[in-house]
Amino acid sequence: MESMNPKTRIAAVREEIARACRDARRDPATVTLVAVSKTFGADAIEPVIAAGLRVFGENRVQEAKAKWPPLVACHPGLELHLVGALQSNKAKEAVALFDAIHSIDRESLADVLGKVIAKRGRHPLLFVELNTGAEPQKGGVLPDQADAFVAACRDRYGLAIAGLMCIPPHNEAPAPHFALTAKIARRNGLSLLSMGMSADFATAIAFGATHVRVGTAIFGGRSTKSEL
Repeated sequence: MESMNPKTRIAAVREEIARACRDARRDPATVTLVAVSKTFGADAIEPVIAAGLRVFGENRVQEAKAKWPPLVACHPGLELHLVGALQSNKAKEAVALFDAIHSIDRESLADVLGKVIAKRGRHPLLFVELNTGAEPQKGGVLPDQADAFVAACRDRYGLAIAGLMCIPPHNEAPAPHFALTAKIARRNGLSLLSMGMSADFATAIAFGATHVRVGTAIFGGRSTKSEL
């Protein structure tokens, strides 16, 4: 897929999403394709917008702040999702810039976000990030702490949590991690699941993913290492 142009890459990804949805007896309209544009500049993003994508994901607030306001001004109706870790001191900028935040993973961040959202009156879609593999180098709430954390976000910090996000360990089969995330979401009354990247989004769809975060399959290879 490396040699394909963006339009062809996107068509291939959409077809795989449609196929996965058929297999899972789901409507493809229930799956949002988030094009992860981290490390790519406007020259690479413009053709993807022209090919019809409107939802984009970034890993860092500062990178997104530098490149997205002009793009949004030129292309009304774009959605921007923060799919990487969020530092508490960037919460104000994140709420102002992003339409969704996928990486709420600690009470200190939930506290700050609750105050910023209440003050600004802007309500991005919010996901709690799980660390289903209990990997020490990753952020995310451990599965056995997820119920209490979601309750704290709602009751203590006033956050309208809409869903869960997970990134399975790269050296393990993703299906059990997706299944666990979906189970935790169901018992907490959460309808959205941010699961699946370029290598495993079809599997994620089988387990109920509503948002798939796809970078390499749309933009091609990056000069820096990426899991997306």
